[in-house]
Parts: sequence; C-alpha cells; structure tokens
Amino acid sequence: MRKFNIRKVLDGLTAVSAVASASSAAQQQAAGNRETEIQETLQSEHFQLCKTVRHGFPYQPSALAFDPVQKILAIGTQTGALRLFGRPGVECYCQHDSGAAVIQLQFLINEGALVSALADDTLHLWNLRQKRPAILHSLKFNRERITFCHLPFQSKWLYVGTERGNIHIVNVESFTLSGYVIMWNKAIELSSKSHPGPVVHISDNPMDEGKLLIGFESGTVVLWDLKSKKADYRYTHDEAIHSVAWHHEGKQFICSHSDGTLTIWNVKSPTKPFQTITPHGKQLKDGKKPEPCKPILKVEYKTTRAGEPFIILSGGLSYDTVGRRPCLTVMHGKSTAVLEMDYSIVDFLTLCETPYPNDFQEPYAVVVLLEKDLVLIDLAQNGYPIFENPYPLTIHESPVTCCEYFADCPVDLIPALYSVGARQKRQGYSKKEWPISGGNWGLITQSYPEIIITGHADGSIKFWDASAITLQVLYKLKTAKVFEKSRNKDDRPSTDIVDEDPYAIQIISWCPESRMLCIAGVSAHVIIYRFSKQEVTTEVIPMLEVRLLYEINDVETPDGEQVPPVPTPGTGSNPQSIVPQSHPSTSSSSSDGLRDNVPCLKVKNSPLKQSPGYQIELVIQLVWVSGEPPQQITSLAVNSAYGLVVFGNCNGIAMVDYLQKTVLLNLGTIELYGSNDPYRREPRSPRKTRQPSGAGLCDINEGTVVPEDRCKSPTSDVKDNSFSRSRSSSVTSIDKESREAISALHFCETFTRKADTSPSPCLWVGTTLGTVLVIVLNLPPGGEQRLLQPVIVSPSGTILRLKGAILRMAFLDTTGSLVPPAHEPWREHNVPEDKDEKEKAKKRRPVSVSPSSSQEISENQYAVICSEKQAKVISLPSQNCIYKQNITETSFVLRGDIVSLSNSICLACFCANGHIMTFSLPSLRPLLDVYYLPLTNMRIARTFCFTNNGQALYLVSPTEIQRLTYSQETCENLQEMLGELFTPVETPEAPNRGFFKGLFGGGAQSLDREELFGESASGKASRSLAQHIPGPGGIEGVKGAASGVVGELARARLALDERGQKLGELEEKTAAMLYSADSFSKHAHEMMLKYKDKKWYQF
Repeated sequence: MRKFNIRKVLDGLTAVSAVASASSAAQQQAAGNRETEIQETLQSEHFQLCKTVRHGFPYQPSALAFDPVQKILAIGTQTGALRLFGRPGVECYCQHDSGAAVIQLQFLINEGALVSALADDTLHLWNLRQKRPAILHSLKFNRERITFCHLPFQSKWLYVGTERGNIHIVNVESFTLSGYVIMWNKAIELSSKSHPGPVVHISDNPMDEGKLLIGFESGTVVLWDLKSKKADYRYTHDEAIHSVAWHHEGKQFICSHSDGTLTIWNVKSPTKPFQTITPHGKQLKDGKKPEPCKPILKVEYKTTRAGEPFIILSGGLSYDTVGRRPCLTVMHGKSTAVLEMDYSIVDFLTLCETPYPNDFQEPYAVVVLLEKDLVLIDLAQNGYPIFENPYPLTIHESPVTCCEYFADCPVDLIPALYSVGARQKRQGYSKKEWPISGGNWGLITQSYPEIIITGHADGSIKFWDASAITLQVLYKLKTAKVFEKSRNKDDRPSTDIVDEDPYAIQIISWCPESRMLCIAGVSAHVIIYRFSKQEVTTEVIPMLEVRLLYEINDVETPDGEQVPPVPTPGTGSNPQSIVPQSHPSTSSSSSDGLRDNVPCLKVKNSPLKQSPGYQIELVIQLVWVSGEPPQQITSLAVNSAYGLVVFGNCNGIAMVDYLQKTVLLNLGTIELYGSNDPYRREPRSPRKTRQPSGAGLCDINEGTVVPEDRCKSPTSDVKDNSFSRSRSSSVTSIDKESREAISALHFCETFTRKADTSPSPCLWVGTTLGTVLVIVLNLPPGGEQRLLQPVIVSPSGTILRLKGAILRMAFLDTTGSLVPPAHEPWREHNVPEDKDEKEKAKKRRPVSVSPSSSQEISENQYAVICSEKQAKVISLPSQNCIYKQNITETSFVLRGDIVSLSNSICLACFCANGHIMTFSLPSLRPLLDVYYLPLTNMRIARTFCFTNNGQALYLVSPTEIQRLTYSQETCENLQEMLGELFTPVETPEAPNRGFFKGLFGGGAQSLDREELFGESASGKASRSLAQHIPGPGGIEGVKGAASGVVGELARARLALDERGQKLGELEEKTAAMLYSADSFSKHAHEMMLKYKDKKWYQF
C-alpha cells in the first residue's frame, strides 16, 4: 500500500503555483505543518478490461434458428454477430471474426452445437457447451458460393447447396467434405438448355432419408435418390421458387413462388401441381388466373393430429395494397388470418412439439424475426395473440440519444420504479409461458442495484434495472406530453430549431437519493421532475421562459425598450418573475419584425393528468432573441438540497430556483468572468452575420460527421450540435474565443475563495476553453423561509485554468474520500403533511453524505477537475495545484468520470483514440491504459459512460448496449455470472411406426449415410474446393459438441464435468492435443486403407 505525502508534493510545486494571498499562505503553512497523509489503496492489479454482456435487439438481423429440444433461439446478423437466447436472463453474444453476414444457421439438435453459413462462403461449427461459445471448425469454400444448407435431425452429414446449383456434403464431426457431390447437370433434365439457377432448398423426404428434395431458383424441383445417384422425379414450374416445405407423411410438398402463389405437389405426380393457391390474389369471375401478387418469401406446412394442417407464409400480398404493413399469413382449414407486423419480416420459424420430421408436427407458436423486433405468436389461442417478450429488445423503440449508468443506487429505487412501471404494461398478451426456455442462469455474485437511463429521440426516457448483468425495463416517461403537438409537418410552428424530433433528449441529470430528475432537450428546453406514487392533475403547468443572450448591447425588446442590465459580479441576484402562462408565444416579434421572446415549443395550457411516477415540477424554455434562435443546452445540473437547477450553452448560463419558480442567474459566458476575462474579448452581437440555425440530434446513426468549423473536438461542443445532422448554427458566425460554451456544472459544499475558513454551498462552472469559475450560493434557512426568502447568487472571483474543455469535477475530503453533492432524502410530496411532519421539515437539513461535514474548520478539501486533455487535483482553500496529469497530447477525452471501486475512488477516462484509462486519486497515478475501440461514430461518444464498481457501457449499435468492466474482480467472477446455454435433456422418443407399417413397410426408411458419403464409398473431395480451418474452441465438449447421437448417460456425465471446468491454459493445451490426436487418427486411418488389401510380404 503506497502512501502519498501531500505536504512534500506541495513543497515541490509551490514554485509553479500562483502566489497566494497572505491569509491563504498562512493557512497553507498551517496545513503543511500537519502530517496530512492520504492512503491510496488502488493498484494497477485491481484493474482489467473485458466485455461483459450485450443487451438489445440484434442489429440488422439476417438469419434465425431454433433447437426444439434445448429450446434455444439463435439469430445471426449482417455484421457476423451471433446472438443466442434461452430463458429470460440467459443470453449470449458471439462474433465471427470476418464480420461477413450470416446467411443461415442450423442447430445440431440437442447436441449443444450450431453450424453458421456466412456470405464469405465459410461454414463454422460453434460449441455451445461452454458459457462463452467458441468455433471448433471452419470450412472455407474457394470455388463456389454457398446459398442453402440443410442438416437432417440426428445426422452428421450437412448438405450444402451452391450458387452453381451443385450440392456438397460436409461431415460435421471432422468438418471435411465428402467426395459425394450432386452436380446440377445430373439433377435436371438432360434436354434442358438453361441452368436451373442457385439451390434455394434442400430437404430429405420425412419418410425416406434416401430421397433428397432439391429446389432450384428457376422453378425446377428434383427428388434425388442418394443411393442410385439419379433423379427419381423432376417437377417444373414457370415461376421462380423461394421456399419448399414437406407434409410430414412425405407424400406431398408445397412450394412458394415469386408471383404470390403456392403450389402443392404429389410426390409421384411430377407433371403438374396437385393444387395451386394464391392466398392474397383476387379471384376473377371468368375463371381467369388471379392477378399476380408479391413473392411469397417463405412457406411452412405443419400438421396436427386433431385438425387441419397449418400453412404459414410471409409475403404474397397483392400489388394494390400500397402502404400496407408487412404481413404473416396463417392458413388453418378454411380460415386465413393476416397478421400485420411493424417492420419487414426477415425470417420466421414454426415451433413444434416434436423434433422428428416424420411425425405430426403439432405447431404451437411462430417466431417472427423482424428487421427491428422479435415477435412470438401463440397458434393455440383464438385470434393468435402474441407472447409478452421478456427480453430487453426495445432499447431502440425510439433511437437512443443519450445514456446514463448508475451502479450502487439506493436499494428502494428499483422496487419504486418497478411499481409505477407495472401500471404501464399492455394487456392482451398470450397467457402461456414464454416458449424459449432453455439454458440455466449463472450465479449472482454482485448484489448491488444498477440502473441505466436511456434518453430517446421522441422525448421518452426509459429506466432499466441492470443489476447482475441482466437488463429489464422498469419505467418509461414521456416528456413530450407536456407540449402541444403539431398534427402534420405543415402545421409545425415556425419557431422550431430542428428539422425533426423536437423533443429529443440531450442531457439527463438525476439524483438517485432524492429521485429528482432533470432533462435537457434539443429544442433548448429543460424539464424538472419529482417522483410521486400518487396520481395528480396539474391545472396549470409551471413554466419559465429565459432570455439567454450572448450579448446585450443592441438587442431590443418587443416594446422597443432596453433590456434590463445583467447584474455585474458581486451585485447579488436578479430574480426574474415567472413568465405568465398566457405569454403571447406565437405573435411576439421585435420592432423590426424578427422573432423575439418565443420558445421553440408550446406548453399545453389545458390541465395535465399525471400518473404515478415522474411528475412535472417546472418547464424552462430558452426563447428566441431578436430573430436569433436559442442555442442548444450543453450542460445541466440539479440539486435537491438547494432546490436549484442550472444549465448553460454557448451563450451563457442560467440558474433557476425550482421551488420559488424564479430565475436567479442569467449571464453571458463573458460576463461570468467580470473584469477577470483572460481573453480581453469585446462582445459582438450574434445578429450581425446571421446564418440559418438549428440542429437535429436524433439518430446518432452511422456516418455522422463532425463539421470542422463547429468545434475543436466532439466534446468541446459535447452536447451541442456536433452529434447531429446539423445545419451550421449561428454560433459559427462568432469568432472562436467568444464561442465559449458551458461544458460542466457541479453543485457542492466547499471553499469558494482562498481566504475562506469554512466550506459553503457553491456551483463550480467549467467551460469549453478550460476555465473553471466558482459561483457562491447564499441559501435561506429551510422550511417555509426557503420559499419566502430569495437565494442570493454571486460570482466568487475564483478562476482556475486547464487545457481543453472541462468535462467533470468532483471533490475529496481531507482523507481522500469522495464528497458527494448535498441532497434531500426522497419523500412523497403529494400527501398533505401533518403538524409533526411540518416541524420535522423545518428542522430538516440537506443530507451531505460527506465525511467532511464534521471537519475542523482548518481542514482542507481537494477539487478533482478533468478536461479533454488533462486532469488536475487542486488543494482547497489554497487553490494550489498539487497533482497534474496530461491524459493525452494527440487525442482528447470523450468521457471522464470520478467513480468508486474497491472502497476507494479513481478517475476513469475514455479517449477518442480508443484508449480506456484510469488514474488513482488524489495522486493521478496511471493505473490502467488499454486500447479498447476507436471512436468510429458519434453514437459511441454520446453514450459512453463509466459508473461505480468498475462498470461501463456504450451503445455499440443503434439497437444494442454493450456493457464492459474495468474491475479485475468482476472479470474473475464473470464466468460464474454468465448463464449456461446447454443443459442435458433427453431427446424425445421417435414416433411409433405401428404394427402394420412395420409389417408391410410404409414407415420411415432409414439410410446408412456413412456408407454413402464416407471416404471408402465416395472417395476424397477435391482439395481446392474447400479449405479446413481448425477453430479456437476450448475443451468443453470438443468431442461432445459434434459427436452425432451421444448416449444420454455419456452426455449427462460430460455435462457434469463441464460445469466444473474453468477456461484457461489447460483447455487450450488439451484442445490442441485433441486436435493433433484427431489428425493423427486420420493419418492412421489413411495408412490402414492404403495397406488394407496388401499381403504381409508386399509391405
């Protein structure tokens, strides 16, 4: 454990520090004479960086598969990701290194393995018997493009169809090609002059494994006899085929076509279809063919013992249904149900009671994978209701625009949010249990509550329970409902400053202890919310309008009068009265016809019913000033103990007393300095060189570019327009120095001036030019006096400087512990208080959990300030910089947080060059510096955040949150916390063939595939056709994962062994040994074949 003697450091640095006044010098000397030692317990071995879990809907999904025995769902994406879902809380994310799109997935049913086919013509075998699945084998096709794969149940031979129309066969145990190939020219009619197109379907006859049904894109279907190596039947149709499905008895199959028709064929009648159906075609009277419809992209044909079969299809709508949403059609007997979906259908699968294709299927649900959602339909209930989705797949319901993460919250918060959120749930879901129920939960080793808050483009805010690496939505707040909505685009108010999403959330400030919530939106609006368990109706929504000017000389009010002068430093506050509700927000214009004193949004003037949860305390809006739109808010802070909210932008800063509903401070950034402005700037009116203004914040999607002239780096304007598809703002017309925006705000109780002898409430303000200014708050006593007497606000004159925009500030006490801002404990405001309560309220003091509240007067504090470029620790009240760390020279910090970890605290930073760094406090020793990921888009910059206990997160795609940890302890426990995908389950018994079928035949015909496809029968495949690549998969189930039908006892024993195993070096060594043993056995087998028929004397 290292000790840092601050007195010695101070002695070494006094020469560099500014010369202190006589009183503070004496104070510093007194502090120096005392042995002030801060023990730092954090060392670099406490830190390790690793990804933990990924939540949300898989971005750009492309493939779907389900294991009906293990009850596990797999989804592949266009970026090569693989997401596996079991019971709620069991989820897993894997990634193919190539990043190529997943075109198809096939489970080895009940074997704990999965085959993925990728657009780069590779096949991969995944071992799911370990908590973090790994690839066991890969096979890269060199000469042919893969288009379709089929793996029969309980078979180890995978059929692979290609673009050239050929079919190759892969042994999934060894991941090698068989010499058996079905060539397209052998499969089709010899007289046919054209190529049949790529293979779009392969399946074996449910009743005869020796017959393979091959569908070609052009409309040709072939029933291939595997033993005789020739086509039994050929079925030709003049419409392209999209998919094919068997009836379980193997006597009929159904095809879906590009003209919106379905054709049902009898196997033994290849000349014409037994039946043609156009599910959505208008039947014409003259017996003519129905009008063509859109292609039916997929069809499934599922039988039931008790009733009619189900035919389920996607697509096939008629062309005249313009604007109709994508549909899934369920045909059952004479009824046809058309189920509309919110997004286009990527794929669907019918879940059936049996894994055997030759038995009655008994379908009970349909999984529909949409472009941006996953829907499960209950087939067993009337009306086909959907199941309530238990996975956290709605993160992107509206695009995420900002994120905050809180670990180690008060324990009563999650139950409180859950109870108000439970009332928001929709009704009408299926009453059955969620059918995807495989896997087991991991052990919960973290016991502290974690909450994630997401802000969205539509103005909604979602609270999520993120405890113990799970995610569940708790409560949703719609901030837009306080405003009047325009019915259409033409009706939009002319005061809008954004093209779209005027309610988008930009900044969230939340006090978990008092439950006060404050948000800043893209239309320069701030809303303060209080939490209540009672429903209330607000007759008049409390509202303030603030004129935040950059400069005041030549701006006129609507009446032509001069604006009242802004208070000069030291004159105290200038409380402005509340703007009346009847403010003429639509017609206000200045004498020269410019828009003036108008907010961007119109607050509703009718009574507002507010449900239990977050309820509006006050709406604050910045207004247009003489034709200049208000600039977007760049920083925000709320303090429940002081009853204050403060916000700033590139024009200045405003502070509001939300209890008295008054503006306390309204200053341009330059006026904050008073006479101490280091830049000697002359204020210029922003009106002189106007440019069109406004910026949308919403979808921080891929490819957002930061305009060079807007800011030095994404965070100098961090919450400004740099993250948006911005038109250039009026701020660009002002020279660089005068564009100083407020970038950080922090309420605290500390020393405001060098001469202070005791801490007092104050606000620390950080700017994009690296300046920190301190504003003193003089608060009236609590109770009724707090509502009657004004809060006095005055600049202190204290100015500190750093390189780069200020990002974060925090305060430590004399022992090096964090001093959190003061807060009030939460209490229910909507219940009338009795006399005893009122007496208590008068005596109630704000809680500051600070160890420093009992400090001696002479004890000091330390301010920790982090900017884009450096961090400084400043001793208070002397204001000497005792530690300084240049975090980055060539890049800039995007996010910095002061967080607690292992009963200590540190500074965690994420840089634009992709590095994650942590520093000890107060000495700013580097503890961790890991290259994690480069800043590829603004979404990452806007959403990355660190929190306590070594947790962090960011939005990795528009639909997914990636969580990571920088704590060594969490990394070590992660393996235990992760859920298991594979659980030992008995495979259901095969269907009984019955006495007569057994006697006279007609039951399922089995096939010895080994005899047909093995090397001895079919020879070796061409080496140049495909290349085998051993995968990095661990020992866990290397053999078990792909060993065909393993005995149930052996499988159970394997599973018991696997649970106790840890991933480590032993695994890799053993895997390597297994692989070399495997190749040795192959060579031995080849040698044996070579010399099998030779006599002993021929050797």
